[in-house]
Amino acid sequence: MKVKTLTTSGIIAALYVAITFLILPFGFTLVQFRVSEMFNHLVVYNKKYIFGIVIGVLVANFLFSPILVDVIFGVLHSIIALSITIFSAKFIKGIIKRMLFNTITFSVLMIIIAYQLKIFANIPEFNGIPFLTIYLTLALGEFIVMMIGIPVMVGLNKRLNFKKLI
Repeated sequence: MKVKTLTTSGIIAALYVAITFLILPFGFTLVQFRVSEMFNHLVVYNKKYIFGIVIGVLVANFLFSPILVDVIFGVLHSIIALSITIFSAKFIKGIIKRMLFNTITFSVLMIIIAYQLKIFANIPEFNGIPFLTIYLTLALGEFIVMMIGIPVMVGLNKRLNFKKLI
């Protein structure tokens, strides 16, 4: 891995963790608004961003999640969704279309996190809540954040040129 890629990945991971920390009360609840999930859109510009994003998810979940198994499921969720988005670039042309696909992919795959919360989380607030409710609230939160992230990332790209940054 080139030094530029390694450095950029480290910066992305650090930003992911820092932003997750800033919105901590909203990042690990039944309705999650983890603003740092906007970084998931970076892979539509360059697949190398997957490293920084996954490391960011791993560290943020390790440091802040109330359940340790979230490290495994959160990283798994991110790797699967990001990989699907990277693969889809062969078929989906246009940054916005790929971001929309990425948003849908991440939202649908929140079923992984819902499963984790329902099966492994011993959190009193989740007791008695049906699996479908947990899934839909997680998916909705992810969808909203990722949709808001589209114009944010497009705007940042105009200043930073994400394709060449890594």
